[in-house]
Amino acid sequence: MFIEKTRLAEIEPFTTADGSTIRELMHPAVHGNQNQSLAEATITAGCITRLHKHTDSEELYHVIQGQGEMSLGDKRFSVGVGDTVCIKPGTTHQIRNTGENDLKILCCCSPQYSHNDTELIET
Repeated sequence: MFIEKTRLAEIEPFTTADGSTIRELMHPAVHGNQNQSLAEATITAGCITRLHKHTDSEELYHVIQGQGEMSLGDKRFSVGVGDTVCIKPGTTHQIRNTGENDLKILCCCSPQYSHNDTELIET
């Protein structure tokens, strides 16, 4: 089955291993596309995702609402609406919501997101 179009309001959210709330906008296991996944992640005010990395997937984070602090390997920097971050495979990362409202990010993964490709890092 191949689904060409999805609607955010019709997609049930779930919580990923890193603690963010995700809505899979397009994923091969659900929609039949082939090479990547696209999701909207929500991190509530004052929260932070768990430090983690992906062995296979390269991720792009594009901030569509709110503000935060990105940890990418040894680097830390502020992110806000319109910013895009590239996370190479094997790079530890997490994001903290530093604002008063939800932080929303579009997350594109290639190859597609998989729980099995997520390694939580103990701190």
